[in-house]
Amino acid sequence: EVQLVESGGGLVQPGGSLRLSCVASGFAFASINMNWVRQPPGKGLEWVAGIAPDGVRTWYMPSAEGRFTISRDNAKNTLHLELNNLKTTDTAMYYCALPGVGWPDRGLGTQVTVSS
Repeated sequence: EVQLVESGGGLVQPGGSLRLSCVASGFAFASINMNWVRQPPGKGLEWVAGIAPDGVRTWYMPSAEGRFTISRDNAKNTLHLELNNLKTTDTAMYYCALPGVGWPDRGLGTQVTVSS
């Protein structure tokens, strides 16, 4: 059974930083592209960043480029997302997710709120 448990969210002021983590189990984590997706209040899911199994190839949504960094530790089955220079528009529930239409395999999420 796929299990994904996110943590690290919180309330932060604009310009602040957070580091999100996701612990994975129940599948071959080291062999799969992993993703972070988010759901802003009142909106649908949107893809934020992805990382290949090698941990070298990464991809970001345009607004995340230069501010967010995705990384993984295959030895610990852990995925991270470092969020820097946060904006109020980054407020959302953040999920780690396996590839799939609609991101059906994702955790319960961790809330990030950016507000002054």
